[in-house]
Amino acid sequence: MADIEIHKVTGNIGARISGVDIAKPLDDDTVAALRAALNEHKALVFDDVDLDDEGQQAFARHFGDLTTAHPTVPAVADAPNVLPVDSERGRANHWHTDVTFVLNPPQASTLRSITIPPYGGETLIANSAAAYRDLPEPLRQLADTLWAEHTNDYDYAVPDEEIDEEQAAQRAQFTSIKYRTAHPVVRVHPLTGERGLFIGGFAQRIVGLSVGESRKILDLLQAYVTRPENILRWRWSPNQLVLFDNRITQHYAIDNYDGQPRRLHRVTVAGDVPVGVEGKESHSIAGDASHYTSVA
Repeated sequence: MADIEIHKVTGNIGARISGVDIAKPLDDDTVAALRAALNEHKALVFDDVDLDDEGQQAFARHFGDLTTAHPTVPAVADAPNVLPVDSERGRANHWHTDVTFVLNPPQASTLRSITIPPYGGETLIANSAAAYRDLPEPLRQLADTLWAEHTNDYDYAVPDEEIDEEQAAQRAQFTSIKYRTAHPVVRVHPLTGERGLFIGGFAQRIVGLSVGESRKILDLLQAYVTRPENILRWRWSPNQLVLFDNRITQHYAIDNYDGQPRRLHRVTVAGDVPVGVEGKESHSIAGDASHYTSVA
C-alpha cells in the first residue's frame, strides 16, 4: 500500500490526500484506505493529478461501477460516463446532492478541474451527518419519521425570471424524462451506519404534507446542513480532483467569478437504494433510470 498521508482541512469535513498516485492502478489495501478516509472525512482532495477523462474514470471505478454521465444531460464527446460541468451550460449555485431524483443516486462523485477562473468558482461541500447530529432531539425524532419526494421537474440552477431561449432548451433537456422518487429524509449510511439528512434541492415535498408545509420543514432542516461549521469551501487549483461521498453530503457551486470560463468534469459511481432508520427502502414514483445506473 502507498504511504498515504491524510491531512484534515476542517473539523467536520474534508481532507487532503498525498502519498498516492491516483493515475496508476491502486491495490486493494490502498483502495480500502481511501474508502476509510472517505467514510470519515466525506470529501477527499487530491492535488497535482495527472489525469485525463479515461484516467478519472479508471480511478472512480476502484469504488464501484460507473453511472453514465447523467439521466438526461449529454456526456462529454466520446466519454459516455463523463459529465461536463461547464459554466456555459448553466450554474449549479443551489445546494443539492447529485441525482437524488432517481431510485439509487450515485454513492460517490469525482470532480476534476479543467478550466479554473482566476478568482471565485469555489465548490462548497456540506456534511449532512454532522447536520443530523446538530439537530435538537425533538427535530431528530421528527426527521427520522419523514419521507420526501425528489424530482428533476424544475431547474435547480436557473431561476424562472432569468430564463432565456437557450436556457429554456436546457431546462427542457434536463426534464426530458421526468423523475419522482420518495426517499427517507434521514438516510442510514450502508458502510458506517451514520445517519444523515438526505434532502437538498431536488427534495420538493414532504410526503403527506402540502407544498407550503413541506417547504417550511425542508428549509428548517436544510439550515443545519448549511451551517458554516459543516462546510468545506474548496478553491480549485489546476489538476485537482475531489472525491466526495454523495450519500452523506450536499454541494453548491458558487457563482462568483463574473461569467469567466469554469469547467470541471464529473464521474460518478453507481449507488445503492437509500434506506431509512426503520430499514425501509426508497421507492420510485415516476421515471426509469436503468439506462443511467446499475444498482450497487
